[in-house]
Amino acid sequence: MSKEVRHVINGISAVLLSACLILAYMSGVSCRAPLECTGLDVVIADSSMNNFVSKADVKAFLDREYGTYIGQPLDSIDLVQVEKIIDGRSAVHKSQAYITRDGRLNIRVTQRRPMVRFQKKDGGFYADADGFLFPLQSSYASRVQVVDGDIPLKANSGYKGEITDPKEKEWIEKVLRMVRYMEESKTWKDKIVQMTVSDNGELTLVPREGKERFLFGQPDNIEDKFSRMEMYYTGILPAKGEGKYTKISVEYDGQIVCR
Repeated sequence: MSKEVRHVINGISAVLLSACLILAYMSGVSCRAPLECTGLDVVIADSSMNNFVSKADVKAFLDREYGTYIGQPLDSIDLVQVEKIIDGRSAVHKSQAYITRDGRLNIRVTQRRPMVRFQKKDGGFYADADGFLFPLQSSYASRVQVVDGDIPLKANSGYKGEITDPKEKEWIEKVLRMVRYMEESKTWKDKIVQMTVSDNGELTLVPREGKERFLFGQPDNIEDKFSRMEMYYTGILPAKGEGKYTKISVEYDGQIVCR
C-alpha cells in the first residue's frame, strides 16, 4: 500500500471517528432531561373516593402561590416548596412532587378521607380516621356519618389540625371507634343516618328506616349497646309490630327500655 493511500485511509478514519464522537455526544445530550420545565402533570390518587381537590385546583394553587415554573430551569424549581404549598390545602393529606426525564413537573396528591362530619350550630367540619379535623369544602361534600347537636368540641368551622384538649380528644376517639364499628358491621353499615349529641354529651341514633330513636348514652360499651339494639330488631319489633315504640334506650347495662 502506497504512502498516499495510507494517508487517505487515515484521514477518512479520523473523520469517521470524529463523526462518531459527535453523534455519541449529541445522543447523550438528547437523552438527558431538558434544561427547562416543559409542563405540569397532576394525579389525584384517590379521586374515585373523594373529590375535594381537582387537577385544576392544584394548578391554581401553584400559579397563585408559587409563580412561574413552566419554562424555568429545572434546577431552579423548589420541589419542597411545591409540596408545602399543596400540603397546605386543608383537604390534602400528602403530595409528592418530582420531575421526569421529559422535563415535566409531576404532582401526585392523596386527599384526606373523612370518617365523620361534625355539624355545629355555627358550622361544620370533618374528622378523618386519625382524628385530624379539617373544614368542609364548598366544591364537594363527602357522604359520611353525620354527628350534630351540642358537640363538645371548641373547634370551629375553619379549624384544621388535631385536637389537643385531652377530654375532647378522648371523645372524638370514642365517636370514631363507634363509626368504624358501624362501617365494619354487616348489620349496621349504612343503617344509622344521624347521631345527635345532647347537652350532656349523650348520643341519640337515628336509623335510616322506621320511627325509632335509639338513646345510646355516652359513646362507650359500643359492642354491647349495638347488640341490644339488634335484639330490639330481631325480638321486640317482630313481636310488638311497627310503630309500637319510638324511643328505645340502651344506655344502661343489660337493659332495653322501650317507650
